[in-house]
Amino acid sequence: MSHKMNSSSMHFLLLLVVLLVFIWSLIKPEEGYGVWFVEVLPSVLLLIFLLSTYNRFHLTTVSYVIITFLVILTFVGGHYSYSKVPLFTWIKDYFDLQRNHYDRFGHFLKGSIVIVIIEILLRKTALTKSKTTNFIALCITLAIGAFYEIIEWASAKIGKEGKVTKDFLGMQGDIWDAQWDMALLLVGSILSLFIIKLLYKELERSR
Repeated sequence: MSHKMNSSSMHFLLLLVVLLVFIWSLIKPEEGYGVWFVEVLPSVLLLIFLLSTYNRFHLTTVSYVIITFLVILTFVGGHYSYSKVPLFTWIKDYFDLQRNHYDRFGHFLKGSIVIVIIEILLRKTALTKSKTTNFIALCITLAIGAFYEIIEWASAKIGKEGKVTKDFLGMQGDIWDAQWDMALLLVGSILSLFIIKLLYKELERSR
């Protein structure tokens, strides 16, 4: 009981942090509300879903920490637009890089969602802790990433390369942007599998 109460308190704290960053992101976004809306919408929908199902099924703290970081990542990207996040613009200028790498950094970190997917598979299917489960979760993670790239491609076709569409895509002139995004997502996912023991320990404590 004590562990569950501590977990619930931690989950509430994570939610509070996310809401504060969301409010900050909402205040005068750099590229206007059109870019902000398309950037943050997936995360907002995810948060609504997680809140609406929390009483019936809630994840471990490990998974919620991962989701918190990823959601904040999109809120920051929405506020500035991914290609213009100040810290990474400074890095670009300081090291004389060709582009702002915040978007690629984000795709690398998004690979950690594989841990959340593994938890869902372990708790909602007959799968057990194994390399097969890890591989399935890895495939699902890449499928989600590919689906998002398709959405970006579709937005470019529908949006006719308007300002909002260009800022949403954040290609910065790189025709291989989608391939880089998927490659970094794959690398991030594989590296995340090395810390999967944290999830297993949390699952054991919650039983």
